[in-house]
Amino acid sequence: MNKTKLNVVCFGEVLWDIFPTEKKIGGAPLNVASRLCSFGVDATIISSLGDDLDGSAALTYLKEQDIDVTNVQINKNYKTGCVNVILDNKGSATYEIENHVAWDFIELTERNIKDVQESDAFIFGSLACRNETTKNTLFQLLEYAKFRVFDVNLRLPFYTIELLIELMRKAHFIKCNDEEIYEITAALGCVDKSLEQRMLFLAKETNTKTICVTKGGEGALLLYNDQFFGNKGYQVTVADTVGAGDSFLASLVFKLLFKESPQESLDYASAIGSLVASKHGANPSIISNDIVEIRKNQG
Repeated sequence: MNKTKLNVVCFGEVLWDIFPTEKKIGGAPLNVASRLCSFGVDATIISSLGDDLDGSAALTYLKEQDIDVTNVQINKNYKTGCVNVILDNKGSATYEIENHVAWDFIELTERNIKDVQESDAFIFGSLACRNETTKNTLFQLLEYAKFRVFDVNLRLPFYTIELLIELMRKAHFIKCNDEEIYEITAALGCVDKSLEQRMLFLAKETNTKTICVTKGGEGALLLYNDQFFGNKGYQVTVADTVGAGDSFLASLVFKLLFKESPQESLDYASAIGSLVASKHGANPSIISNDIVEIRKNQG
């Protein structure tokens, strides 16, 4: 597959992460799209921004990152989204997410239908379903996507187990973390203790052949065509975890779409995710030498 022909569409929130000392652009779909663009992928984002200074600044950032903004709508009735990010002493983040903001009101258009139809992958998360307008747009677009990637990314109180299962059953590829899969499978009645058994249970329940579970500093586990592949993680000093999972997902999808082996894809994604966690903010620059150096300590 020619790199210039690879096209990925990301759907959902674009917002500003408000840290104790600074404000940075974020949102899982933006973070994934930004990392994909850094690999030379043609990444498009379907979202909505307010007609305000934060929206203007976000649009400028997206263009600077070479992300296609054709499907970024400007909403004159609702402000650009913001999130208060709270970091613990280990750099792990929790989030307070503003409600009823522009990305809650993403409209279906002929253009975003066309772009999803023509994409190699369509990446979406559960947070986008908290409002009926954006949820309805997402569910309609899913019908046009040929490879659907569900980034679970749970944020209380904006989900139900029923919604998650419905989204999972529409996905070809599910990515979540270990806490999320235990919560979801427990709600479905799974009593198996091992992560592998939980993943096999979820694969059967949702008829999804590819599931990846991240385990924080302990790496990740990938179920791919009935086989397991693992990475034990890379040792880094964590600055903050914001966006690390998003860059991990972008890297994994990128490698798998280019038909790299599942193990190589997982190792590469784990290295990128660890490097992002070692730097501040969701979208730090990662250079090739960084990747080579960290992979010397094979996960």
